[in-house]
Amino acid sequence: MAKIQMTTPIVEMDGDEMTRILWKKIKEILILPYVDLKTEYYDLGLVHRDETADTVTVESALATKKYGVAVKCATITPNVQRMSEYNLHEMWKSPNGTIRRILDGTVFRAPIVCKGIRSYVPTWTKPIVLARHAYGDVYAAVDHAAGEGEKVFLVTEDKEGREISRQLVHDFNGTSGVVQGMHNCDGSVRSFAHSCFRYALEQGLPVMFATKDTISKVYDGRFKAIFNEVYEEYRARFEEKGLWYLYTLIDDAVARIVRSEGGILWACKNYDGDVMSDMVATAYGSLGMMTSVLVSPDGKYEYEAAHGTVTRHYYKYLKGEETSTNSVATIFAWTGALRKRGELDGNEALAAFAGKLEAATVATIEEGEMTGDLIPLFCREGIVPKKLNSEEFLYAIAKRL
Repeated sequence: MAKIQMTTPIVEMDGDEMTRILWKKIKEILILPYVDLKTEYYDLGLVHRDETADTVTVESALATKKYGVAVKCATITPNVQRMSEYNLHEMWKSPNGTIRRILDGTVFRAPIVCKGIRSYVPTWTKPIVLARHAYGDVYAAVDHAAGEGEKVFLVTEDKEGREISRQLVHDFNGTSGVVQGMHNCDGSVRSFAHSCFRYALEQGLPVMFATKDTISKVYDGRFKAIFNEVYEEYRARFEEKGLWYLYTLIDDAVARIVRSEGGILWACKNYDGDVMSDMVATAYGSLGMMTSVLVSPDGKYEYEAAHGTVTRHYYKYLKGEETSTNSVATIFAWTGALRKRGELDGNEALAAFAGKLEAATVATIEEGEMTGDLIPLFCREGIVPKKLNSEEFLYAIAKRL
């Protein structure tokens, strides 16, 4: 067949470990035979980020602002152990955090539902869409290791540099310790709220937003107040569609979600969304079955898998051992980006291809061919599931595609 042509490139952000291996295989087996793929490539693997002092991450985010659509492989956020393993010059910050800070967007994550893959939470019969604020908080925080006897203050200055507030954070009298300062911006929180309410109206979903304003009265209280204010702009349209908006505490939200049937948009602050999206994805079957897209206020899109780099499988791969790694979320990152590129460029063939690749991926699982993580969850009468290794699974999809 003649390959489907592209007019505008997608920003391609390569990653680390097992997902980096699968990234190349997905392109070779499922995309390049059918699409004349045009990308602007950035290597966000940890080695290259260290070589460029992490400037490559900033460059990839700015390219996303230029071209409007990006697809990202999972990447390592280094800790102390990774510092020595990779002999890093610095413990670089989360590349996702850097990209989200530059794009100032909202992350929407939703499970990929397949017939026969049962949820760990039996009541969840409908997808739960998790909206994660993608700016600030702990991901842009400033940390300090305080010595014994030191005092740490939160100091605020006005535009002219005059001190207008000084609050004692802690007096480390008799002990050492750590402190952290984090921030957020009203404009970003307001954009987050608008994104959530717009998305919910498009998808016909009620919205629940949760923080801990009983403890963090000023910080989380500001989130609550802005969400309530923005909701008033959408209230009439929500009520017209029979939808609702609820603010509640994060611990109450967790209890409500577990008891629910799904079919809701759950809006979370940055860190809450990071944790809860993994919980929701796992409960639906696997971290490999969760889509993720970052949407900026000015309509830029960055698609990625919601999971990490699958380190354990990567070490097996390096030893020459067989792996059975779920690549579904990474495939859907590519299809999401290809579909959006097609929609923005008026390229119907490209958008249609993305839909067909998704359908072939779901059909492969529903017909009993899957990676090992899904085998214990599969239950369809008359079908005995077959475990495939990482590459066999991609070829099984290609056969249907």
